[in-house]
Amino acid sequence: MSDLGVYAGLFALAFAAATVLPMQSEAALAGLLLSNSYSTTALIAVASVGNVLGSVVNWLLGRAIDRFRGRRWFPASPTQIDRAASWYHRYGRWTLLLSWAPVIGDPLTVVAGVLREPLPSFLILVTIAKTMRYLVVLLMARGWQLL
Repeated sequence: MSDLGVYAGLFALAFAAATVLPMQSEAALAGLLLSNSYSTTALIAVASVGNVLGSVVNWLLGRAIDRFRGRRWFPASPTQIDRAASWYHRYGRWTLLLSWAPVIGDPLTVVAGVLREPLPSFLILVTIAKTMRYLVVLLMARGWQLL
């Protein structure tokens, strides 16, 4: 497979993992990192950008939740949204630093849209969270080589 295909596939997987599809991108990223065949910086950047843009889809869905609430494909159940909204009201926009976390991360990004979090602050906090997660994957996959 060409380098472009590898990066495009990683981007698509990271994007989908942050949206309505039940996917994980960490294993694919770890495998690519361990192959030592691709630029570490490019892999982290591509995965991060894809995952952040997937979260923007959730934010947009949150902004339009009244039209989409209750649909089968919607990325968060009403219970998840209520739980995330409670966290968001209690701790504010800083909860977006948990957008990397399984189970609560995607609903938090939807709730940020529902509660009209401005896109610039959303992008900054989610980018920090998603990039840090992929840096942890890097450390776990190749950390021993970096020491």
